[in-house]
Amino acid sequence: MHTLWKGSISFGLVNVPVKMHAATESKEFKFNYLHEDCKSRIRSIKKCPACDIEVGTDDLVKGFEYEKDRYVVLSEDDLASLERPMSRSIDILDFINLPEIDPIYYQKSYYLSPEETAMKAYKLLCQSMEESGKVALARVTMRSKQHLACLRVFEKGLVMETMHYPKEIRHMDVVWDSVVPTEAELTMARQLIENLARPFEPEKYHDELRQQMVELIESKIAGETYQVDMPAKGGKVVDLMEALRASIALTENEKGQLKAADNEEGPIKPLKSIKRVQAEKPIKAVESKELVARVEKGEESEGEKLTDQDKSTEKPKSTLTPRKRTTRRAKEA
Repeated sequence: MHTLWKGSISFGLVNVPVKMHAATESKEFKFNYLHEDCKSRIRSIKKCPACDIEVGTDDLVKGFEYEKDRYVVLSEDDLASLERPMSRSIDILDFINLPEIDPIYYQKSYYLSPEETAMKAYKLLCQSMEESGKVALARVTMRSKQHLACLRVFEKGLVMETMHYPKEIRHMDVVWDSVVPTEAELTMARQLIENLARPFEPEKYHDELRQQMVELIESKIAGETYQVDMPAKGGKVVDLMEALRASIALTENEKGQLKAADNEEGPIKPLKSIKRVQAEKPIKAVESKELVARVEKGEESEGEKLTDQDKSTEKPKSTLTPRKRTTRRAKEA
C-alpha cells in the first residue's frame, strides 16, 4: 500500500514509529465533460464576470464572504501565520471505551503499520489495547490541519479514524416528541426487529447501483444497449398496525424457511427481502389480512417464485473497476 505519512505514536514516554496508509478507497465512477462533436475533454476556465476576461492562477487571491457580496482578502502570509507544520507524532490524549463514541464523529480511516525497528512496541500497544477493551483518542496534524483521531485495533493492527470536532456536528430539530406510539405498536415493532436480526456479514451487502453502472459501461463499450427493469413503486399502507402484522407474518415465514434450510442443506441461500416482495406486489391495508392468512399457511406469492429461465439469464459479475487517480499531493508524499 502507498505510504501517505510517516511518524510515530506517542503515549507517555513511549514512541512507536509507524507508516500511514489509506484504509478505504472510493469505487464511484468519475466522468469527464467532452465536446459532443469531437469528443475532446473540456478544460475548466477561470473567468472574471465583471472584467469579462480569463484569469490565471497568479491573479487569484483568497477571500472570505463575511456579508452578502462583501469579502475580506487573506494573503498567503496571513494564512501561513496560522498554519502548523506537519506533525510527525500522533499524540494519544486519553483511552476510552469504544461504544462511547457515536459513529457520526468518524471521518476517514487510515491503517498504521510499524516500522521494522518498532514491531515489538507496536504489537505491545495493539495487544494491551485489545485486552483492556479501550481505544485511544489522539491528536495529529496533517496537511496543516489539526485532527482529532481515534486509534483502535482492527485485523490485528491499528487503524486511525480522523474525527469531526463537536462543533462540526449538526443537531436535528426534534418536532416529533409529542408523538407517542401505543404499547401494542411498540411490541410488534420490537418483534419485527427481532425477526430481522442477523449477525453482521459484510460480504453479503453490495452496491447494486454500481453493478448496474458497470454493466451499462460494458454494454456501451461493446456497442450494445442496456436496460434496467425498474421495480414498481410500493403501495401506500394506510394502517400501521396492519403493516406491522403483515411484516411480522412475512418475517416469521422467512425465519422458518431459513431454519429448515439450515437443518437440511447446511449453507443458507439468501431469500428475497421484504422490500423486494412489497415492490413487486404492493401491500394495501385492505389486503393485509388476506396476506397474513396466506403466509401463515406457508403459501408462496407469485413474486417470490423464480423460474429456471430467470435463473439462467443471470449475468456474470463484472471485473470493471474505475480508473485510479493519483493526486499530485499523494505523489509528493
